[in-house]
Parts: sequence; C-alpha cells; structure tokens
Amino acid sequence: MTPNAVSTGSRRTEPGRGSEPGREPAPSRRSVLATGAVAAAAIAGGAPLLTACGADGDTGRKDGTTSGKEAAKILPAYVPSEVVPADVPAAHGSAAGFTRAIPSAELKPSVAEKKGKGGALTVMAPFWGTPPAPDNPYYKAMNEAIGVQAAWQNQDGNVYDQKLGAVLASSDIPDLVVVPGWNLGGKIPSAIDAKFEDLGPYLSGDKVKAYPNLAAIPTDAWQRSIFGGKLRGLPMPASYVTNIAPFYRKDVFDAKGWQLPKSADEFLALAKEITSAKAKVWACADMTWTAWNMFGVLNGSDKALGWHLVDGKLVNRIETPEYLEALEWTRKLFDAGVVHPDEKAQNQGDTSVRFTSGQCLIYNNDLSHWYGKTAEMAAQNPTFAMAAMDIPGHAGGTPQLWATNPANIWSFVRKGAPKSVIEDALAIADFTAAPYGTEERMLTDYGVEGVHHTVKDGLPVKTDAGNQEVSSSWMFVASPAPYIAHPDMPEITKAQVEWQQRMGALTRKSSFYGLTVAEPGRWTGLMNDFEQLEKDIVRGRKKLSDMQQAVAEWKTKGGDQLRDWYKKLLDTTGSAAG
Repeated sequence: MTPNAVSTGSRRTEPGRGSEPGREPAPSRRSVLATGAVAAAAIAGGAPLLTACGADGDTGRKDGTTSGKEAAKILPAYVPSEVVPADVPAAHGSAAGFTRAIPSAELKPSVAEKKGKGGALTVMAPFWGTPPAPDNPYYKAMNEAIGVQAAWQNQDGNVYDQKLGAVLASSDIPDLVVVPGWNLGGKIPSAIDAKFEDLGPYLSGDKVKAYPNLAAIPTDAWQRSIFGGKLRGLPMPASYVTNIAPFYRKDVFDAKGWQLPKSADEFLALAKEITSAKAKVWACADMTWTAWNMFGVLNGSDKALGWHLVDGKLVNRIETPEYLEALEWTRKLFDAGVVHPDEKAQNQGDTSVRFTSGQCLIYNNDLSHWYGKTAEMAAQNPTFAMAAMDIPGHAGGTPQLWATNPANIWSFVRKGAPKSVIEDALAIADFTAAPYGTEERMLTDYGVEGVHHTVKDGLPVKTDAGNQEVSSSWMFVASPAPYIAHPDMPEITKAQVEWQQRMGALTRKSSFYGLTVAEPGRWTGLMNDFEQLEKDIVRGRKKLSDMQQAVAEWKTKGGDQLRDWYKKLLDTTGSAAG
C-alpha cells in the first residue's frame, strides 16, 4: 500500500524539532520549563492546578499513576486487528512489518459505517512546515469519510510548547488537543488533568469494541494514556524497543572488509583504523546514545524510566557505574580523534549528511533513518548502502537494553465537551487508527487517488497536491499498533523489524515502564543541567569527577527525597512492567 508510509514502529525526531546526543530524541529542558511556566496559570483565578501524579506534600491529592487492579478497571479491552496479516509479525516488542503494497481494489474497510454525526469540532496539533489551506480537498475528503467537520488549528511544531502552554492557560481550548510527550514538563500534566475529559465512560473495558481500531491498540499504550487516574489520552502507539540504531556504511565496510565490533574496545580499535583526517574521513559521530545502550544505562528519554528497583532500593540512572562508564567510553572516542570534528562543536551541520557523503561512516539516530536515507540516496549514489549494527555489549556478548515508552504522543478532548463532540472525536480516532491495508489507512496517508496520489508500478505516489495537503497531523489523533511498511524497499522493512526483534529480545522494562508520572513541582528542575554536563564531559570540557560532584549535589538538593517519593508511589500503585 504505502511505499513511504509514516512508520509507527518507533518514536521519531519530528522535522525541525531536532535532538542532541545524550538522550533519545527529546526536547531541551529549557523549552519544557518554558511550557510549565506558561501552564502554571492554566486555571487563572480558580482552583489551583491538580497534581497529576503523587502526593506532592503540598496538596496530598491522590496520585495519578494507576496500574494493577485499578488500571484494569479503566483500560480498554484488547482485540487485535486481523484485517491484513503482517508479512513480518511483531515479536519481542517490535513493530509489525508489511513488505508488499495492497492494490486499491483489495483495500478493506475497517470502519463498518460512518461514525461521525456531522458535528463541527476544532483540532490543535503541531505541524512542521507550511500548513495546508483550511478548506483543502484532503481535509474535505477526510471529514466526509469520517462524518465530521474538523477544523484544524495547526501550530508551528518548533514552538509548540509555548502555544500549548498559552492555550491551556486560556478559557478557549480546542475540542481536540494533541500533546507530544516531549511537552510533558512543568505543570502540563496537571493541566491535562484539569482541562481534558475522562474517556473511560466511552472506552473502558468492552465499551471500546464500538471502535474496533481503537480496540486493536496495545494495552501498554493505553496504560501510558492514564493521566490523573483517568483514561484521558488517545495514544499514538510505538514499539518499546530502543529507537536509536547505530548505523554504518555497509557499502564501505564491505569494500574494506571491516568486521562489525562486538565490544566497546573493538569499536574504538575499528574507529582508529577507519579514521583518516587527511582523507577527510572520520569513523563516527557523537555516539553517546549508543553508549547508553552498550553499557546498559537505564533509559533517559523519560524521567520515570530512569528509576529502577534494585535489591529493594530505587536507583537512578545517574547513580549507576554504567552511566559513568558510558560517558568515559564516549570521551575516549573524542580524545582519539575518531569523531568528526564538527560533532565537537555541536549543532554544526547535519550528521546524516556527513554520513551519506562518506565523511563519517557510523552515526546513531532514529531507526526511521534507515529507510529515509536509503531512499534519499537511491538516485544520487546507486552503490550507497547502510545498515544498523546490532548493539554490542560493552565487554562483549549481549547488552542489557531498557524499554522506552509504548506511547509518547496523545490527543485529548476538552473537559466539558458535549457528548456529541466526544463521540465525533472518537470517530476521528477510530478512523485514523485504521491498520495497514485498509481504505481508511490509504486515505489518511495518501489522500484521494487521482488528486493526491497516483499509482505507479503498483505503488501510490503523491502528486504535488498530495505533498502540499496530505498531513500526518491526523495520525496524531490516534494511530494503529506499531508497524513499518515500505513496499518499495521490502528488504529495508524486513531489516528494520528484525533489528527491533533482536534488540527487543535483550530488552527489560524498568520499574515505571508504561506509567505517566508527573513529579512534584518542587523537584522538576533537579536534573536540568545534566544533559549539558554530559556533552561537556564527552567533549573534554569537564571531568568525570564533575559529574560525580553533580550527582552528590543532586542527592542533597532533593534527589534522595525524590527517591523516597518514587518508592512510595511504587509501593502504592505497583509496577506496570510485565
């Protein structure tokens, strides 16, 4: 069906948002704090903001992290979709893979009847690039197919946190609001509790079966959509396997006869062999992201994921020896001169361009780059080939990998919306969550045949109108279970899913996996400076002892209290990690 369908198999770095090594793709903490500052006024003149999660000693309110028996009362029933069997079935937390296009005549409906009642509703979502005209043919076709009159309020994705905070601080909230996980900072989670509807009465248990595509969303993604003890979010599910892959230039490696490294020492030795500054070839980019995985460091993409119960005590990732070892190893790469010099300066050009041009032969980024860069180079360099190496254990053998979150983008319905608006919002969600091989998925991804796409060699190809109008924003309302589908490059699809499966087999879930946790406000900024300190250490501007000092200060400034708070939370609610 879709040769370049948006892969929902992994979390993506959204265009223009950017990210920096040291975390899996995430926002800068400055932007998160800015969001929280605006949202702090979310109930101006009224009751104080609810604490989304936890008895913040200032309020004593019921914490909103819900798991176990309490969550079972809230979560929707799970009924997997059987519309189109996957060519590469999901396993070990991977996405499913689809390697062939489904001809238009064979597309199947997944929504038995038009669910929308024709009502008007507004939708706010981030958008990267120039938004299409409000009344464009694609929007009209989607509205007609769903049975709604959705009016989109697309906002610049680069500053979406600011707009989100401002909207939540106002009394004029759109009917549907998309909130990315990287904007869950400051008071935003509290504002979600205060400003958005509980969808449990419509979706909990067997009620979700009225919306078959929503029923096919994995339970872990719904668990992550519980805010303030209520099922509020409509999720965009994702594979929980790390989305950061260490890519290498397979064409060059094959030509040179280089073997993939099986340990941290082998990686460094190979990097020295590859590097030739005179020839303007360096082995790698900043490999901090890969170092976290090689050394088994707890996940850093979400604060709660960084805590894990070890021998009865909660330990944070920054307190572990693996954390320091990963930093030390990455620094060795910089010290050895095997990292492209522009990487030391940070934000100096595009790492992936250095990779495709052959200046840098190994880099790490989102798994989606595998298809994206291969497709980009197909015409420019027919011999170009890239692949993702399996993450080696730092001492040889297999690494200990940690799960990321099973959903990280949601849409929410404004509190107080009439039942008709809620049901129309759910009609949109059930449509956009349609699985691969369906009429709904094709329309959502490619628009109207003959207007937004044509079919060439059995594959849909977007027209100029399609490129201008067909928007991924609809998928932010809700999405199907994770899948990867690139029928124009079936070998890449298969390789991506199989890489996820191999890495997934080595992946554990930390204590707060799948839970949406909002820390008490007084501790929110405790780790603000760590990301920059990590960058300074690996680049030689700071010492490892500076990190040890920062961790000691973190403990005394509130880290130990925060540990006690998380432990109480875990004792009360239990873990959702299976």
